[in-house]
Amino acid sequence: MKLLVAPLTVSIVVLAAVFFWGGSGALFIAFALAVLEVTLSFDNAVINARVLEKMSARWQRRFLTWGVLVSVGVVRFVLPVLIVSTIVALSPVQIAALAFADPAKYAALVATAEPAIKAFGGTFLLLVSLRYFFNKEKEVHWIATIERRLARWGEVEAIGIAFALIALFMVATLSSAPHALILESGLIGTVLFIAMESITRALGVEARAAARSSFALFVYLDVLDTAFSLDSVVGAFAITTSVPVIVAGLGIGAFFVRSLTLMLVRGGTLKKLLYIEHGAYWAIFALALCMFGALIVPIPEWFVASVGLLLVLFAYLSSRRVLAYEPEVIR
Repeated sequence: MKLLVAPLTVSIVVLAAVFFWGGSGALFIAFALAVLEVTLSFDNAVINARVLEKMSARWQRRFLTWGVLVSVGVVRFVLPVLIVSTIVALSPVQIAALAFADPAKYAALVATAEPAIKAFGGTFLLLVSLRYFFNKEKEVHWIATIERRLARWGEVEAIGIAFALIALFMVATLSSAPHALILESGLIGTVLFIAMESITRALGVEARAAARSSFALFVYLDVLDTAFSLDSVVGAFAITTSVPVIVAGLGIGAFFVRSLTLMLVRGGTLKKLLYIEHGAYWAIFALALCMFGALIVPIPEWFVASVGLLLVLFAYLSSRRVLAYEPEVIR
């Protein structure tokens, strides 16, 4: 519980500042955005916890300090600015100025860039989930009928990339958004995934104690956080166009998610709950499909948030059942 002291303190200070700046309305919206961020990113916390187990204690602390600055400053503000800048062919400085001077116009530009954001994020997250399921060495299965078959397909080289590119092509064909934009954004997500995989392997990520590996994992977690956060960043503009309120609300949520991640690691939760990691990867898979699906038909934010949370909840309940009735499986 000590890990929650810092995010609670920061939340009180930030929400107080939002209240004095924009009144009770801004306070309510910032709180709602914080809840949205935590809800959408719970599966992210489980995945991050698995990666954090391989990092040194020093880099775990940096994940909670430097990582929060990257998460809030880069992902929640700079990333949308860069994406919008690329799509509408305006300089990042102009877009950033619009974000504060004319937030309504900035929100409209973000909506213009939404197909690119969803194609990029959907492709990257789909590859992350498929890498987990298309693994011939994977022995523990939650939804065994499906997962065993997927694990066997892991024998095929680059099967996950092939699957993701086929899905991307089908979505681009069915979407009313510009096909070239979707394909280009999805290919960028694919290249980024391959690059991150290559970097982590080259630096020996599987060696738990190496400092260089911890740095590589730190970078990987921030890239993964970027892809996870695309839905909440886009969804925030459906609630408000006030950039300071968005940064405050999503920043509070991001801080809580990272603290929750460290609690999972230090409490050994993932080792006790056998299927919680499976549920998180199924949630990632579902989120990727939602981002792709939203390029074809509108998908409500509450549905996107609920499906991932329910998958993790069911995995938790299954894990508790194993812990209660089959404890020898955990050992």
